Amino acid sequence: MRRTSFEDMNCSIAQCLEVVGEWWTLLIVRDALFGITRFDDFRSRLGIARNVLTQRLEYLVAQGIMDRVPYQDNPVRYDYKLTDRGRSLWAVVNAMRQWGDTWAAPDGPPIEAVHKTCGHTMTVQPVCSECGEHLRGRDIQPILGPGARNADLLPARSE
Repeated sequence: MRRTSFEDMNCSIAQCLEVVGEWWTLLIVRDALFGITRFDDFRSRLGIARNVLTQRLEYLVAQGIMDRVPYQDNPVRYDYKLTDRGRSLWAVVNAMRQWGDTWAAPDGPPIEAVHKTCGHTMTVQPVCSECGEHLRGRDIQPILGPGARNADLLPARSE
């Protein structure tokens, strides 16, 4: 089944989903963040069909999320390494992991993120980049940004 394209939607979340919204994509990015770079390693860890993995990796390279770097000449074989654009998905992947740990892991987290420097299990905490205050959804007010094409992006305010 072909999914709907968000290509023409004026929304940063929709544009992100256009690139990484297919379900295998973020699992490939997750494994790449864990240091996996080889096709066969992705395939064995994910249990993904060869043709699907090939398509996903080609798409991630075309979108600038990964680079394909040769590591062997005969036959040519490649590592798939995250670009800066791909590494910046770290916060997205970790937010999803935390949500899954809280709401979909009744026996506890299957993986914990340990901060190498202090040795403690860490969580991603949204904070204001200006004042450092911890944020919740109700602390945010959406306003039109420079890329807005119309006011329909904002939700209607209830009084």
